[in-house]
Amino acid sequence: MPPAPPHKIIHIQLEFEDRENEDDPDSDTLFYSNTRRLRWDDFKGVPSPAGPSAAVSYTSFSYEGASTLSHDTLKIKLIMQVFFIKSASWVRNDARDNYALMHEQLHFDITRLVVERFKQKLRQTALNRDDYDSVIQYQYLQSFQEMNRMQYAFDRDTHHGNNMAAQVRWRDKVNLGLKNKGVMPEELGYDLFGNFGPQ
Repeated sequence: MPPAPPHKIIHIQLEFEDRENEDDPDSDTLFYSNTRRLRWDDFKGVPSPAGPSAAVSYTSFSYEGASTLSHDTLKIKLIMQVFFIKSASWVRNDARDNYALMHEQLHFDITRLVVERFKQKLRQTALNRDDYDSVIQYQYLQSFQEMNRMQYAFDRDTHHGNNMAAQVRWRDKVNLGLKNKGVMPEELGYDLFGNFGPQ
């Protein structure tokens, strides 16, 4: 994202766009969509012979940025990309059931949730004309680390999906977070079941 001439900038306007390509069966990349859930035939990788996981989803996120100067306003547009890599994701033949697929979908949903949180951080960050690009990149790296921590905690708490009650709690937490554009239930004062206040 090439910087605009700083001496002309008085206002900064931030805009987000989510990339949701049409489902392309020939593409190795599947972009997150609210209407297109994961299917087992999306998992094209070779299963690992060792480890506790019956399936692995390779999900991540990135952004593309562009800036334009209109009079005294710098307009920054970030195109968010939440994606699943088919060739790096795999499932063992004996694990292809709906419950396991829900676990993998939640990994994808968590990545999407982190992107919503990334957007919220940027909306609340005072971007300035001199180093807005580096501030955005810093927040991206912070969010990337948050994604890794959250994915690890999800597998730890659910024992890779073996703890059904914990998985239901995570599902509710993630769904509420997505519904609230990245704001987590506990940040609103709710517990994982949507009840307000201390329980």
